[in-house]
Amino acid sequence: MAHQKLYRSDKDKIVAGVLGGLSEYADIDSTISRLIFIALLLATGVFPGVIFYLLAVAVIPKRPGETTVSND
Repeated sequence: MAHQKLYRSDKDKIVAGVLGGLSEYADIDSTISRLIFIALLLATGVFPGVIFYLLAVAVIPKRPGETTVSND
């Protein structure tokens, strides 16, 4: 069994790639993870969700070797 690491995604991101990276790690569609995050955000309150997201951005590293692609 290959050991998979959690990274933020540069390919599938809207803000910082946290939910895209979690989706890749869990092998689920990123739309599903975003809908779950929004539902939890609305159920628990916006402030704790924003704090969680900012902590996740600080803790989850970007994938080594990925470069940011501009949309020019």
